[in-house]
Amino acid sequence: QVQLVESGGGLVQPGGSLRLSCAASRSIASFNAVGWYRQAPGKERELVISITGSGTRNYIDSVKGRFTISRDYARDTVYLQMNSLKPEDTAVYYCNAHYNSNYYWGQGTQVTVSS
Repeated sequence: QVQLVESGGGLVQPGGSLRLSCAASRSIASFNAVGWYRQAPGKERELVISITGSGTRNYIDSVKGRFTISRDYARDTVYLQMNSLKPEDTAVYYCNAHYNSNYYWGQGTQVTVSS
């Protein structure tokens, strides 16, 4: 069993920045992969950016150059740094971890980009 807790969401103006955190209940070094997903109202949940244990990153084109995923092994925390935010980035953001053939989700944190 793995627990994931996201934080850091909020309201930000277009062009602004936010850093989301995903605190894990176990060593993030044990995860096969970890990533961030998002879901806007009426839309399907989509992968935003992920990273495997070997360091391979995957991300959607719309966030390339703006979003960065990073890991803090000392704190067992995964971060999503979001820069140059756009209104279309508005969504609930979820942390996901692949561990021991299972997938675990956090509760989500709301990100709203609006003037």
